[in-house]
Amino acid sequence: MPGIKVMGLFGRLVALVLALGLAGCGRSVPPVETSGELRVGTRNSPASYYITQDGETAGFEHDLVVAFSQAQNWSLKWTEKTPPEALFGLLETHQVHFVAAALPLSVVKDRHLIASPVLFQTPVHIVYRSRSKAPRKPGDLAGKKVALIIGSGHTAMMMRLKRKHPDLSWAALDNIWPEELLAQLQAGKYDAIVINGMDFDPMRTFYPELSIAFNLPDTQKIVWALPGNSTLFLRNALTRFIEKSRVDGTLRRIYERHFGHVNQLDRTDILGILQRHPLRLPPLRRHFHEAQTLTGIDWRLLAAIGYQESQWNALATSPTGVRGLMMLTGETADRMGVNNRLDPRQSILGGARYLALMKDALPARIPEPDRTWLALAAYNQGQGHMEDARRIAQARGGNPDSWADVKEALPYLSRGTYAKVTKYGYARGFEALHFAENIRNYHDILLRLEPAYNPLFNLGRNEESLAAPG
Repeated sequence: MPGIKVMGLFGRLVALVLALGLAGCGRSVPPVETSGELRVGTRNSPASYYITQDGETAGFEHDLVVAFSQAQNWSLKWTEKTPPEALFGLLETHQVHFVAAALPLSVVKDRHLIASPVLFQTPVHIVYRSRSKAPRKPGDLAGKKVALIIGSGHTAMMMRLKRKHPDLSWAALDNIWPEELLAQLQAGKYDAIVINGMDFDPMRTFYPELSIAFNLPDTQKIVWALPGNSTLFLRNALTRFIEKSRVDGTLRRIYERHFGHVNQLDRTDILGILQRHPLRLPPLRRHFHEAQTLTGIDWRLLAAIGYQESQWNALATSPTGVRGLMMLTGETADRMGVNNRLDPRQSILGGARYLALMKDALPARIPEPDRTWLALAAYNQGQGHMEDARRIAQARGGNPDSWADVKEALPYLSRGTYAKVTKYGYARGFEALHFAENIRNYHDILLRLEPAYNPLFNLGRNEESLAAPG
């Protein structure tokens, strides 16, 4: 069949020309062990790389790559691309040393690339609109409009299910972000979507109308992708770093920083703050701004505490005697100079001062964000019980300066197992844990809904409001 041979030769020539053209678009990076500069390709997503409200770069994979580059004493340069093909093109044209973009192991293998050791495993969700009838098994998706993203590795999973359920069908979408897929589902364009837990779980607070119907049988192993000609030095360095990070807890602590709290709230909790936000927060906003000016603590975190404590109700009172928007005890109010706990301004400023006090009481070596999460638990149960929890974490072989380790120790405050290392006795550690984790979620929601406040832009305005309460 000479015609087929000619076309095959022509196709290879076209591919060669395209490859040479792409290579000419960017210079090949030198080996990182000689240049001292690590170049990494990534995509914008909660799991990989994003820009925070403060203009800083963040993300699970971002933080892990930063830790890797620092461990090797290399500088770091990012190249951000959205479509998977563009990321793989960076590898094929040797413009980056590896790609960190929440890539499933199966996708990396299909591209005949080198995979790093597995970073973590994520479930694959079938997500639907909560007001619709929930599909409970793959067969229930037959006849439904289902969508997934090309390059996500989900097509092969669905094809395996299709062998048992021939009526299954789906739309495969290209050049679309997971958040856009969620938005299309919520708008009713599809009945269900296939999406990784690492993409959906951090976003679920923004899509309370969406729920997980069930998970596909297989999880996805997430890795970094290296080109086939990557140096043995880089592969070995990467393998040693990931294995060491798994043993010393670095991997777990970074994962906790980004995903440890994301499933804490239920749908009712999420809808509650979204419904109350436009009604209750506006008249309180200036007080939270003032509290940030006085303490340096982001006003949206303080507002998240206020919502967790009282749902922004200035007259809230509990059976145990704590009162006001920030639910201060009488003792704490006196200590913070608050003479009327039911006055919203006094309560907010008093709560902000108390949180600042809890942060200042922690050892200076504890970095953010762990410092804030530990202070939140102390806000709920007192500094003494927090120090007991840190001692328990250390006794269990953990790091007393790490929220990931201390949060596991908090429940032991209500047990006698570690009585020998505690000084302040029994405490309901689960309450402090849930308190801190709920606030982390409410803070995430408010970061999305509310702009940052810069006191420098407001100098000279409402100066009388900066006076101390009382």
